Amino acid sequence: MDLLDRLLAHDAWTTRQLLILAQPLSDAQWTQPFDIGHVTLRATLEHMIYNVETWTALMNGDQNPGEQPTLEGLSTAELLDRHEAAMSAFTALAQHIRDSGSWDVLWVDILDDPPQAKSYGGAILHVITHNMHHRGEVMHMLHRLGVEDVIEGDLLSWEAEAGAEP
Repeated sequence: MDLLDRLLAHDAWTTRQLLILAQPLSDAQWTQPFDIGHVTLRATLEHMIYNVETWTALMNGDQNPGEQPTLEGLSTAELLDRHEAAMSAFTALAQHIRDSGSWDVLWVDILDDPPQAKSYGGAILHVITHNMHHRGEVMHMLHRLGVEDVIEGDLLSWEAEAGAEP
């Protein structure tokens, strides 16, 4: 397993585990305001999923990125399904970029005003590190909501728990 595959698998698995931990929470807990992230657990997780979908669409040349069906009002199981689909598409794209040696190839982010050229490698790593940043916020929210056994979320814990082969 190379470094990219480790990062992608860790990213997908760790966010999945946090979504699973959050499933039993009440609607009030999902929408309780905090002074971090996107204010609520729900909004922060929706933001993470939406960003993976949007960045994948952008890098695939979609001229209407960000027009996925809304995440608002989805059940926790539906959010988990959207996360799985988004990460599957993102992983396939990232692996294609790696396999074609296109890390430094530029593409145009049409959502920037004005549109800006970005490297595929930079954008892929941006998505992965962006998710880690928000997962830290989600972990903090879960702790504050009294959820027990919140995972640490680090890569070595993922290797040990998920059975990733070194």
